[in-house]
Amino acid sequence: MKAVPDEVAHGELRYVCTGCDDDPLRDLKPQVGGRAAEASGGVVRAVEADPSTVGVETLSGAAWSWSCSMTVVYRPARAEDLEFADALVVSSINDLTVRHNFGQMASPSQPNFQLFSLADDPDGLWVAEADGRILGFAWSWVCGDIWFLAQLFVSPDRQGGSIGNELIKRTLDHAEKSGASNRVLITFAFNAVSQGLYIRHGLFPRFPIYSVSAPREHLVGRLNGPQFECAPLDEEASTLARLAQADERVLGISREKHHRYLINDSRTRGFSLYDGADWLGYAYVDAGGHAGPVAVLQSSAMATAFRTALRLAADSGASQVSAFLPGSSEAALSAALECGMRIKFPMLLMSSRDFGSWAQYLPRNPGFM
Repeated sequence: MKAVPDEVAHGELRYVCTGCDDDPLRDLKPQVGGRAAEASGGVVRAVEADPSTVGVETLSGAAWSWSCSMTVVYRPARAEDLEFADALVVSSINDLTVRHNFGQMASPSQPNFQLFSLADDPDGLWVAEADGRILGFAWSWVCGDIWFLAQLFVSPDRQGGSIGNELIKRTLDHAEKSGASNRVLITFAFNAVSQGLYIRHGLFPRFPIYSVSAPREHLVGRLNGPQFECAPLDEEASTLARLAQADERVLGISREKHHRYLINDSRTRGFSLYDGADWLGYAYVDAGGHAGPVAVLQSSAMATAFRTALRLAADSGASQVSAFLPGSSEAALSAALECGMRIKFPMLLMSSRDFGSWAQYLPRNPGFM
């Protein structure tokens, strides 16, 4: 495997590996004029040599050859990859949010929805791997006319090269094969590099989505105002048909398979929302105190639906209650601030075209939508 010289100065050669195609060589020990050399951060230095006697001609004329073990392989993800991929995603998110002064905000979790997506459509999950280490992960799913990029992350020590571009190329192939006409994702609003990448691929910013939260004990005493009656969701055909019809009305697509997933998730509870005998929508909450997704048939019902979801989330006993609120949902944002919730960080929905009524829908998270 060859290395290509990039810069020669002060007895140093900077090399970029044509095999791994993404990062300067690391941990290599080639020979320079019979002396051992070591690579660190892509800079190759002669060892045990007086720098004044190791000239540019000696280094540039040296024979460089070795077996590079860092060739990156791109392949479909397997079930056994997904916990490692989740760890990579957590590391990448925390690296990004710390650099933007938001602190660490991601923590490991079981990759249950990833496993569901893998079983449903294995073409949507890819890994970049070298020497048995996962360096990048991409995950997308399809519902009706929407292709959704749930995650695309590269290990912090391998960013800035070609891995992200290679992964997005494969995910966009998945979008093309699916026949979905709209491509959608949710990304961090402060991640300008990713936004530029997605804009180049035809996905444009539509509106912000705010992560909001509050301590449970702080929230409970402020849940004033009307709330809807609730009934647990089940997997009956009539229930799933009603949920699918609501999503088609609000989002323009049926998400019946995703409702099946949530209803069968042991950490999640789903509820139908009623005003007397009238069915108005649905709400889900999880064991960690997170509310969402929430959908209502009329935007005028969102404030009451959101308060109801917050009460259900508080009933979980979790120490924090949280939600993701679109900037276009004035009712939900107003209700959140009235209840003492605070904005933690902003995200951004990007898509190839407008869709949905986001005054009537609150997403679950950036991977589920």
